[in-house]
Amino acid sequence: MSTDQSSAKPTTRRYSVEQKQAAVRMVRSLQAETGQSFGAVKRVAGQLGCGVESVRSWVKQAGIDDGLAPGVSSSESVRLKELEQENRELRRANEILRRAAAFFGAELDRQQRK
Repeated sequence: MSTDQSSAKPTTRRYSVEQKQAAVRMVRSLQAETGQSFGAVKRVAGQLGCGVESVRSWVKQAGIDDGLAPGVSSSESVRLKELEQENRELRRANEILRRAAAFFGAELDRQQRK
């Protein structure tokens, strides 16, 4: 029984920033040459061997980052993730401090009752 690649789960491919930028430039160039936005993403994705939706999302995010479309820019998204992580860490530290204060407060009460 031979294994068929098409029946296997798709793998997650990582593309470099340069590859993504090149794909965006190619799509924008093709759109400028033809004057049409329809089909450019699919054509570039086929040429590069990338997924159509991947290329489409890169072009969309590049438009947001360049201020051409509304949305959360990449730098804002990174900053938001950092702030969320910091918030989680602070909440965890506060919970530890609350438990420690309750423990030591109860311990002091026991010592004063003796």
